[in-house]
Amino acid sequence: MHIVQLTPGSGDNFYCENCLRDLTLVRAMRRLGHEVTLVPMYLPLEIRNPTPMEAAPIFFGGINVYLQQKVGLFRKTPMWLDRWLDSPLLLRPVAKLSSMTRARDLGQTTLSMLEGDNGRQKKEVERLVDWLKTLPDKPDIILLSNALLSGLAGPLRRQLGRPVVCLLQDEDGFLDGLGQPWAQRAWEKVKQNTSEINHFIAVSRYFAEVMTDRLGLRAEKVSVIMPGIEVNDFRPAAEPPDEPTIGFLARLCHDNGLDILINALFMLRRDERFRQARLKVTGGSLHSDGLFLRKVKRRIEALSLSDFVLFESDYTGTARKKFLNSLSVISVPTRKPMAYGLFAIEAMACGVPFIEPDCGVFSELAQLGAGVVYPQNNPVYLAETLRDVLSDAPRLSALRRTARQTAEKVFDVDHTAAQMVACFQDLSGQARRVRTYQEET
Repeated sequence: MHIVQLTPGSGDNFYCENCLRDLTLVRAMRRLGHEVTLVPMYLPLEIRNPTPMEAAPIFFGGINVYLQQKVGLFRKTPMWLDRWLDSPLLLRPVAKLSSMTRARDLGQTTLSMLEGDNGRQKKEVERLVDWLKTLPDKPDIILLSNALLSGLAGPLRRQLGRPVVCLLQDEDGFLDGLGQPWAQRAWEKVKQNTSEINHFIAVSRYFAEVMTDRLGLRAEKVSVIMPGIEVNDFRPAAEPPDEPTIGFLARLCHDNGLDILINALFMLRRDERFRQARLKVTGGSLHSDGLFLRKVKRRIEALSLSDFVLFESDYTGTARKKFLNSLSVISVPTRKPMAYGLFAIEAMACGVPFIEPDCGVFSELAQLGAGVVYPQNNPVYLAETLRDVLSDAPRLSALRRTARQTAEKVFDVDHTAAQMVACFQDLSGQARRVRTYQEET
């Protein structure tokens, strides 16, 4: 079947779980023999990759979206100018500054995008629809990467006459972060848009429950398909590191709790058994994270941890696998519940267990035996849990074995892709029967 997947890019400036998940899924569906047209949105998908995945032109480029929101003239500019503004050469520097927009501006733009062809980016909607109509093979399914793209569902469904499926993965954090009144208005608009979407696929049972409740969805309209990774691309290290080594793999921002982990490391090292314990940190950041990072680094110096906290700049490809293989455990003490935690899944594939707060998906993942959760997200509880796990060699060894086994059994992307395609085929078959009936009557 022919699947069109719309995926927002992050500009490759930080460890973007949603981008990695979508790209991995596209590759797996193509391996199954299906035609998948990958359509990047807003920013390039793989700036750092010298051989990026084949994809369509960028639509809704970040510069165009901003200018069309702010200046009416740019809603009528010629196509050649739009294409130039969407060029990766211009979008690269924009990606680094992508979070430097005031909440009010971000809220207004989000609402406009959720309006679809009634919003200020109507020209972009029409351009996307027109391009999809030129494809040699008409798509069977339109796949939206997340509910923030739900404004496109109506126009695409009406113009292409095909089912629209929407993945659910961490939208709540972005929408709630808009502040009021924008957050409430955006949630209301997403809720309205759900009537244009044939089916939703959530990344975990936890997040399916969250979004079913917040969007008022019928339970039968939401499936749960766990995310997948290329498990065989990750291999456990032959031996764990000689010294206790904790890893942090996520965007270096306040929400992901690097400061909590720094303080926990300090508390852990007060135990004589862990005087050589260290922390490795990677994941990239945005310009808006600068103040937080400066505070974290001052805290590291104040606690005399400079020799025991190592920041690594390369978190892509081979470097990320090498990073994971150097760890005893991984911990990202996120302040907001996560929908699926790709970093933990990649760590599992390397035989590295996670230690996470007991919230969001981690309660669900801990039941698989691949990691440990602690009750309250503060340095004291985190330090105690790290001490308990790292001081118990048989327990740590068992966790490492179970982590790898869980990755193989539950999170292999080929299994994820097969489940996705089965869902798409069922929806496509239903839509085809409806079209046949309409034609006959």
